[in-house]
Amino acid sequence: MAAAAALVLLSGCGGRQEKEMRDGKLDYSPEINEVSVMKLEKTDFPMQLVSNGRVSAAAKASLTFGTTGTISRINVRNGQRVPAGTVIAELDRPDLRLALDAASASLEKARLDLYDVLAGQGYAARDTVSVPDDVLSMAKIRSGYNAAVNAMRKAEYDLSGTVLRAPFTGCVADLGVKRYDQTPNGPFCSLVDDSSMDVDFPVMEAEYAFLEKGLGVKVMPFADMNRTYAGTLTDINPVVDKNGQVALRAKVSGGQGLVDGMNVKVTVEKNLPGRMVVPRSAVVVRDNLDVLFTYTDDGKAHWIYVNILASNRESFVVEANSDRGAVLKEGDIVIISNNLNLADGSSVRLK
Repeated sequence: MAAAAALVLLSGCGGRQEKEMRDGKLDYSPEINEVSVMKLEKTDFPMQLVSNGRVSAAAKASLTFGTTGTISRINVRNGQRVPAGTVIAELDRPDLRLALDAASASLEKARLDLYDVLAGQGYAARDTVSVPDDVLSMAKIRSGYNAAVNAMRKAEYDLSGTVLRAPFTGCVADLGVKRYDQTPNGPFCSLVDDSSMDVDFPVMEAEYAFLEKGLGVKVMPFADMNRTYAGTLTDINPVVDKNGQVALRAKVSGGQGLVDGMNVKVTVEKNLPGRMVVPRSAVVVRDNLDVLFTYTDDGKAHWIYVNILASNRESFVVEANSDRGAVLKEGDIVIISNNLNLADGSSVRLK
């Protein structure tokens, strides 16, 4: 009796398990991916070249006194913006002021001697207009007038070396001396024109054909990647260096916030018209080749081998990979999301 009961119980358990497996198969339905799509059309593509560069001021000068001496006055500080002609600093050189006074007195005496020479030749006192040029020239030599004029100019030049002026509008930098210090052996300070900044950066020689002057440039300082400055490509050095790179320069106007020597990220942009453009998310890798999926009315995903012709941060320019017999044309519906696990012929549903 016990054996019969066990047999009945075992038989009942096996029946339930078989039914559950059978019910499980009946209830199973394959997973259908929900995808987003776009219609493939030819459009302008903003091609981008990305590089790292360094900022330099469009104009920068190291300011040095024309003579030596004790610094008597400093009128600026580091970071101060000054207009052209501003007196940056002055030296205390009383000997040069005395030399100028002496030269001025000598010039006045020479002028009187000139009049005496002309009067001795019968010309009216202080009348140099009616004197023939050759006579006047000889009188200036005999009176010492020419030598006095040169001495006066030299004294003025020597004294002007005690005053340091801004040659252009800009910001003061590298000021490290103080009042009553002696003039330094090197520059007193630097002046940086930050109203227009240059950015020097390299690109690979393979990208040389893409380049042309006037292309738009975006500059982002590594110190603040949330700020972007617009510029223009101004110089292309037609030489490839030993590292296979070409040197470029861009100009950024109104670059307040950029500092001479700052490291930046540079993006050069150029519109390529009439290209088939898809988001980066549309392209996946299958068999170590680039593939995108198209959607058909039967709810299937079909993969197409493609070549990537150009790229930027958001998109790819693609064409059908003819070596794999692929065909891609305008109007195709391209899957742009949830495509990582798709296979050729997978069932999909539009979101």
